[in-house]
Amino acid sequence: MFKLSLLAMTPEEGAAEREAAAAPPDRRARRRQETIYEILDIARDVMTEEGVNGLSLAEVARRLGIKPPSLYKYFPSLMAIYDALFLEGQHQNLEAMRGGMQGTESGLDALIAGLEASGRWCLANRAVAELLFWRPVPSFHPSPEAFAVSVEMVEIQRGALADAVAKGQLGPAANEEGAIYLVSTLIVGVLSQAFANEPDLPWGDGRFTPTFATLMRLLPAAFPLDQ
Repeated sequence: MFKLSLLAMTPEEGAAEREAAAAPPDRRARRRQETIYEILDIARDVMTEEGVNGLSLAEVARRLGIKPPSLYKYFPSLMAIYDALFLEGQHQNLEAMRGGMQGTESGLDALIAGLEASGRWCLANRAVAELLFWRPVPSFHPSPEAFAVSVEMVEIQRGALADAVAKGQLGPAANEEGAIYLVSTLIVGVLSQAFANEPDLPWGDGRFTPTFATLMRLLPAAFPLDQ
């Protein structure tokens, strides 16, 4: 990782660097992690204000009050910041979905509740949600570690579909891969319309997100019990 010389730093940066170097290891690690969190917070703000593609190392550094090369002590590239945001966002979305499913009946009820909770999280975190589900940065490809959380989320949805089949709510075709594609198309389609037309409205308000429950009620017709 690139190491910025103290001679190339501002006096404030140099003082901070020397103070960090003199601190005990646990304090240095804590300060490093705090700076990483601050960088990611700033990156989210920039994406929210300027669009996901508007994120730049120069703007993050400016808002953090350091020179751009100093960021390399924390992230080796802009793509690494995107990857960290992707990983963090996937974890948050996964936890939102799990939380929505808790306390509901297994099967369709759990699936609908989980996806609605995910939808609420997406609307409340639009810039990161765009990074997760719309891939607005063509050159960004999530690392295997970051993408693994997305795979886990799909597996939970697949399990809810299997429960719905076992309870006689859906036909056996809901256990096939096409069912996951259909469900993801329904939720992402609703969110795409909401993002494009009503980005400032919470889930359940406006013209589009209220249609999700109706769309999910169409699943028994898409996967009838006699097929």
